[in-house]
Amino acid sequence: MLQIIQNLQTGTTSLIEVPCPLPQKGQILIKSRFSLMSLGTERMLVEFGKASWIDKAKQQPDKVKQVLQKIKTDGLGPTIEVIKRKLDTPIPLGYSNVGEVIGVGEDVIEFKIGDRVVSNGPHAEFVCVPQNLVAKIPERVSYESASFTIIGAIGLQGIRLLNPTFGETIVVIGLGLIGMITCQLLKANGCKVIGFDLDPDKIKLAQSLGVSAFILEQSNDRISLIENLTLRLGADGVIITANSKSNDIIHEAAQMCRKRGRIILVGVVGLELRRSDFYEKEITFQVSCSYGPGRYDDTYEQKGIDYPIGYVRWTEKRNFEAVLNALEEGILKVDELISSIIPIESFRVVYDEISESKNIATLFKYAENKIPEKSTLVTNRNIILKAGKECIGIIGAGNYTSSVVLPILKKYNAQIKYLCSAKGLTASTLAKKYFIQNATSDYRILLEDSDVNTIIITTRHNTHAQLVISALEAGKNVFVEKPLALTLMELNQIEAAYKVSKGQLVVGFNRRFAPLAIELRKLISGTDIPVSVIATMNAGPLPLDHWTTDQITGGGRIIGEACHYFDLISSLTNSSINQVIMNSIDVDEDTASILLHYQNGSLGVINYFSNGSKDYNKERIEVYSQGRTAIIDNFKRLDNYGFGRSSISLKQDKGQDNQFKYFLDSIRHGGKAIIPIESILNTSKAVIGAVLSQKSRNWYEIK
Repeated sequence: MLQIIQNLQTGTTSLIEVPCPLPQKGQILIKSRFSLMSLGTERMLVEFGKASWIDKAKQQPDKVKQVLQKIKTDGLGPTIEVIKRKLDTPIPLGYSNVGEVIGVGEDVIEFKIGDRVVSNGPHAEFVCVPQNLVAKIPERVSYESASFTIIGAIGLQGIRLLNPTFGETIVVIGLGLIGMITCQLLKANGCKVIGFDLDPDKIKLAQSLGVSAFILEQSNDRISLIENLTLRLGADGVIITANSKSNDIIHEAAQMCRKRGRIILVGVVGLELRRSDFYEKEITFQVSCSYGPGRYDDTYEQKGIDYPIGYVRWTEKRNFEAVLNALEEGILKVDELISSIIPIESFRVVYDEISESKNIATLFKYAENKIPEKSTLVTNRNIILKAGKECIGIIGAGNYTSSVVLPILKKYNAQIKYLCSAKGLTASTLAKKYFIQNATSDYRILLEDSDVNTIIITTRHNTHAQLVISALEAGKNVFVEKPLALTLMELNQIEAAYKVSKGQLVVGFNRRFAPLAIELRKLISGTDIPVSVIATMNAGPLPLDHWTTDQITGGGRIIGEACHYFDLISSLTNSSINQVIMNSIDVDEDTASILLHYQNGSLGVINYFSNGSKDYNKERIEVYSQGRTAIIDNFKRLDNYGFGRSSISLKQDKGQDNQFKYFLDSIRHGGKAIIPIESILNTSKAVIGAVLSQKSRNWYEIK
């Protein structure tokens, strides 16, 4: 299928072929009829992409602080690589799509095949969208009119925050697409509306829609006009829908307001506020968040859990429905706002002139007779796969795959036949970049292909267990990024599948393969005397809504990340864990101390802390044995005390390279698994056991 994307590094906008997505649980598959181009938003993205690195930095001062911190801890080179990779990641454009439902995922009840719907889907021939971001189009509303629903919901949410009453005077600054719709909805609410813009054509259009619109360019003139039109009382409220870097707009809005007036920011403007503007009149100011309550809340958007209507009357979906109702009743008129309707194939007509364009709204049109293409796309036809060599299929095309897996596999000339991602876009772009033969959105194709002998899984944690089981049952070798599973039941199912499978199973416990960890093992090997190991990770905090902290999706940070140190300590002690207990601050798994007892008498301590300083190194491993001590500092330096050997300093290396090198060698030459399955299962059981012990406050026995 065709989809419009943008490269944030260059500002280049492209129309590319990507695999057709498949509806997942709680999702709707839609065949597009139209999608609306939001000129302001998309122009901002294009101009950001075309800007220099310095200008990009000026626009994102908060990100600059993060970059400087990363340089301090990881070094300049790795930081630059991360920035380049993020900027090179394709961004799907568009967020206002209409079409016909052609597929529904599990747990979808409200929608059926054939429904006419609107969604926040991108500019693509087929889109897959969570059900709480989809609304049915009334019979009397055309596809063309419904295309304005999402944009309308943005304006409507700004109005809801302003909470205007009948008869109030409201100023709208910026008469672009959102501004025009906002004016109409305010008039329907019984408000006197005054609009401002610098474009004469937009002023005329607004006036034709019944808005008192003015083109006064001087700030003083605009403020004087409001005073005259309100009998010197001032406006009751101001909604800013403009896009500008200027701080003057906020100042003017405050000047226009009456005492205790309200200002709502829907657009993007400079936000250096003057205290006196707000202090003297006690003006309230609020920034509106997109379509309404639920936006950026994964529980609502991705998991489909609605807010109770008794407590949250207007969610983003219910705002969609309200706009659709306004269209059906004729309260909101949008036909006059359509500047052009063009086929998706002619996208360059719009984007090549986006910086100078004065269009209000452009609709991209899609072929009505288009049928879903197969979910696999041949991206590199000239690649010939060699028989008798490893043949890899990768499930997951996120950051870990792009930043770690693919560069290393390319380095060792690995033969990759498929790259799979749920929506197909990242799989398609990365497949082209790394000369992978096929991109797909359907992982089952990888499992069914007899040529593929190895599956690499890098998806979100809650999917690992089932994908591992499916791959093992298909007779494949499996590499899965940690963790292996989130529950003991999943582990038991994996163990059963492994016993009857012909393939090997490896988990991405890369720390044991770090060059300094290998050197440390050499230092303490050759004796059965127990050792004591302390592993400390200065993990730092994560946002509360980060997916890894979600118990259902990510399993928490102990299972998802601290598992590295369970495995590393097991490799250093050359033994298995038989007891584990974890203590944490309250119920916060981000800050915990874990005690491990090993069968050979060795002791392990894992300190996983999210409450430390970012200025301190992230990882530290200490080993104590027979009057000797060895310390690995952030996988850059190994210091020896009592071993009679000099310290070692290297470029930071956490073992990713060695891990995949050894894994490929084992596949190519038929060697043993790079981590014994017994150790993998023991580690995985101990990690889950640690979390269970924290709840029971007792030692957990590993059986």
